Amino acid sequence: MRARSAPLIAIAAGIAAVGLAFISSAGEQDTPTNEVPKRLSSAVFAGGCFWCVESDFDKVDGVIDTVSGYTGGRIANPTYKQVSHEDTGHYEAVKITYDPDVVSYDYLVTYFLHNVDPTDADGQFCDKGESYRTAIFVANPTERAIAEADIAAVEASGVLPAPVVTQVIGAETFWPAEGYHQDYYKKNALKYRYYRASCGRDARIKSLWGDSAATH
Repeated sequence: MRARSAPLIAIAAGIAAVGLAFISSAGEQDTPTNEVPKRLSSAVFAGGCFWCVESDFDKVDGVIDTVSGYTGGRIANPTYKQVSHEDTGHYEAVKITYDPDVVSYDYLVTYFLHNVDPTDADGQFCDKGESYRTAIFVANPTERAIAEADIAAVEASGVLPAPVVTQVIGAETFWPAEGYHQDYYKKNALKYRYYRASCGRDARIKSLWGDSAATH
């Protein structure tokens, strides 16, 4: 019995191996092996306190990530102390990663303009100084054309009491801010809300833009 059953066992094992190989091969064919990563884009805006700009853009559908940082200045790896107290030329800014299939760059620019005071050349709300000025940092001619057209449209509308002074500037190196600045409005919600209210940000935006201002 043992001599005759050994070949049968070997044959059965071979059939099982072939079957498993077929199943495995079929599974590999059904699973995509070269998936194309989702195409994402980025945009950089300076709108005064970067905690507030980060909070504002996190509410927009299609925005994947926001990072507070510094850009536009003369020194590498700037610190918050340097940017806020020294003559570095840097702006407080936010780098936004977004899905262009969900939200357009044009919409982001318009949203940005409606959530700042683009008529203030000295800063934003209670924060004054060069690091708090508004700017749109553009990465290519298409972004520049969109930003300049949106500013021109605001000017033509006559909705604002003074000319728009927000600059359109060629993108430079973006330096992420210190960790404690990232998601500050989430980590320190009470302090953030107090700061935002006492600085008069939302009240000023509402007075400038009326119903077109975003709700925070």
